[in-house]
Amino acid sequence: MRSSTATEELAIDARELVKTYKGEIRAVRGVSLQVPRGSVFGLLGPNGAGKSTLVRMLTTLSAPTSGSASVAGYDVVRQQRQVRRAIGCIAQNSGVDVQATGRENLLLQGRVYGLRGAELERRADDLLDRFGLGSVGRRFVKTYSGGMKRKLDVALGLVHSPRVLFLDEPTTGLDPEARSEMWEQIRALAWDQGLTILLTTHYLEEADQLARSLAIVDQGRIVIEGTPDDLKSELEGDAVSLELAQGSDTEKAVSVASAADRLTDVSADGLVLRGRSRDGAGAVPGLLAALEAVEISATSVTVARPSLDDVYLRYTGRSFTAAEEAAAQAERAGQEKKGEAR
Repeated sequence: MRSSTATEELAIDARELVKTYKGEIRAVRGVSLQVPRGSVFGLLGPNGAGKSTLVRMLTTLSAPTSGSASVAGYDVVRQQRQVRRAIGCIAQNSGVDVQATGRENLLLQGRVYGLRGAELERRADDLLDRFGLGSVGRRFVKTYSGGMKRKLDVALGLVHSPRVLFLDEPTTGLDPEARSEMWEQIRALAWDQGLTILLTTHYLEEADQLARSLAIVDQGRIVIEGTPDDLKSELEGDAVSLELAQGSDTEKAVSVASAADRLTDVSADGLVLRGRSRDGAGAVPGLLAALEAVEISATSVTVARPSLDDVYLRYTGRSFTAAEEAAAQAERAGQEKKGEAR
């Protein structure tokens, strides 16, 4: 049976999802998420934040340790078969067969979902044309560029006309031109066809450009949720960023900047000093003079309107770049530990 009518109004309805590995590693820590039909919802966070684990639970690839969720009105634990037929899922790593042609990949995927004959042939050709692959559809995928392979990945997820599409880091590794083309395709799928899309990304600009609403994920939790514009509007004034000279006393710099007129929310991330001001340009001269008075100099100064990076900093206490670097270090440490164990 389908879920209740109220639940069916939501494409995704997750309640207090938890995923624990080996009884102690909590990759997802009580995540609740409601995504209306026909919207693009973004999960923004650094690598290792828990985004992919959450997607694996919502797509029935991993059972929740606790909590509940429904996708397209079906329970992800009790109605896995129905969920899988209602969704398309594009993982981070390409799932295409490079020894087959693009068209052959689509035809095989369609047969898996029960499509046959002229209907399947027409569907494959339509998708190749939609993603600009019509002229290369009969070429082996091993000859495709990275952007072309990624387009084919998305086309594969759409063969059976799903109601919900999961895109896990869809533009990782793509060059700027290919990334821009993928953004246009995602917009068209959501706005022209009314498809519900859950997008995970660690690109701030991508979330800002594509997501109608988004949740910032950090260390397995959702720390804040809202539209990109609403989240940024909560941060009044300008973001002021100064890169301090090598050897600078950052603690003293934070103390001086915090005491400076018209500057608030001061913090340091390595040698980068950050703060907020209602008049960033007007605050900079006095701030630089105050730092020079205690023999601290800045090598560069930036004044900008609030960004999602500023939102992330406010709610997690660290910049997005710092979070990415910490995740990369943790991954390297884990790989080294595995190597030692061998």
